[in-house]
Amino acid sequence: MCDDAQGIGRRALFVTGTAAALTVGGVSFAGASGREPETRTVRGTLPTGSPDFVYVPVEVPPGVRELRVAYTYDRPSVPAGTPGNALDIGVFDERGTELGGEGFRGWSGGARTEFFVRADEATPGYVAGPVRPGTWHIALGPYTVAPRGLAYELTITLTYGEPGEAAAPVYPPERARGRGPAWYRGDCHLHSWYSDGRRTPAEIGALARAAGLDFVNASEHNTHAGHGHWADVAGDDLLVLLGEEVTTRNGHVLALGTDPGTFVDWRYRARDNRFGRFARRIRRAGGLVVPAHPHATCVGCGWRFGFGDADAVEVWNGPWTPDDEVALADWDAMLVAGVREGRRDWIPAMGSSDAHRDPDVVGLPQTVVWADDLTRRAIQDGIRAGRSYVAESGRVSLTFTATGARGEHAGIGERLAVAPDTPVTVRLEATGAPRCTVRLVTDQGVLFTGDPLPVTGSGVVEWRTTAAYAAYVRAEMRHEVAAGPLPGTLAAFTNPVFLGRD
Repeated sequence: MCDDAQGIGRRALFVTGTAAALTVGGVSFAGASGREPETRTVRGTLPTGSPDFVYVPVEVPPGVRELRVAYTYDRPSVPAGTPGNALDIGVFDERGTELGGEGFRGWSGGARTEFFVRADEATPGYVAGPVRPGTWHIALGPYTVAPRGLAYELTITLTYGEPGEAAAPVYPPERARGRGPAWYRGDCHLHSWYSDGRRTPAEIGALARAAGLDFVNASEHNTHAGHGHWADVAGDDLLVLLGEEVTTRNGHVLALGTDPGTFVDWRYRARDNRFGRFARRIRRAGGLVVPAHPHATCVGCGWRFGFGDADAVEVWNGPWTPDDEVALADWDAMLVAGVREGRRDWIPAMGSSDAHRDPDVVGLPQTVVWADDLTRRAIQDGIRAGRSYVAESGRVSLTFTATGARGEHAGIGERLAVAPDTPVTVRLEATGAPRCTVRLVTDQGVLFTGDPLPVTGSGVVEWRTTAAYAAYVRAEMRHEVAAGPLPGTLAAFTNPVFLGRD
């Protein structure tokens, strides 16, 4: 073992066209000197204000069977309100670290302290494949740095020998046995042990079935390495979509239902003006662009890229919290702005659990989509069109419609084309929501609040309006509150029904 002490003063700073990155001195191995494993240790310290990514080059000689990396870093105590140290890690192979390039071989963020890559297997979150000779790069991501700096240590081990045989990945099918045109329930934001979750795909599949879900979307942080491990989870009763949670320093976005094996880079900030490129990458791969938990309060979680590239927005993330309330209000404000500006395009809302581990509940909440069938394309079409509502569980069901004086009819995500003064009847039928209060929200605000539903959880609410009075109507079902002026937590909410002609 040899040590290579590296400080910030030895860096070579380069700019990739995105956030500045840092490359420190390289690590080389003897290679031809013997066939026993070789280990090198690299130490360094990053100060506050470090670039988002620090790359440690590793010269890999021919004949390597396995690359293994372990790392540690110091975690000093800090004053209250001051971020401490948090260091993410990943790796790029000899094809380089170019943004959106082919060199990505895995990322575990801060979820693991070591990883390995070889032809036949890799640590969850990393892509199995041959360890080819050339310059590899260990990628360090100083998520937060304490005032005194972040001291780290990398231990890199190469094992020589013949590579194992790589297995071809098997992906889940793009359709399940559906019910034809129907409402289908899904959870599109889930994490397994292929990123920072603690559940296997099989465990998630079992929980999804128990929650009454028809589809799920795999969405690991910054890696597609788990795509080939969901085929056994899918079945006639469960459609498995593949994607990624693209976790940047300025917010997270779900790549929902991309082609198998699609990797979407995350190494940029809003000021770099690169997000549009990767939104197009998601769409070219057949996916939807869905900003996740846009008002979450964790470091780097708040959405800063705007919504011009969004196909939908995750308004409800996990158990209902104040940041979800802010996200709901912000989304409603976007609806209001759209109708005032005369736009026909709008961004539908959805909800997902973001479940990682026990006690996170898969399917809390779930997006209920009207789709032509239980296929990848049909589900995506329903989400994109806003033909959906969000419910806290499989027990909650609703129908929400608007009907004109001549029997004209429109449902969630649709438009009822009536004259401005034509009477319109808005009707909500609900089950599974005992003692919940129904609120009808329009571009003018909350215009109707009904009595609580009975303890059976079932009830019907009707309200009459006109397109001149309400450009759209959407429904909320809220739980009771003990006291106070604030509304209760959500049991369900719908996308809007729009009223009026073009």
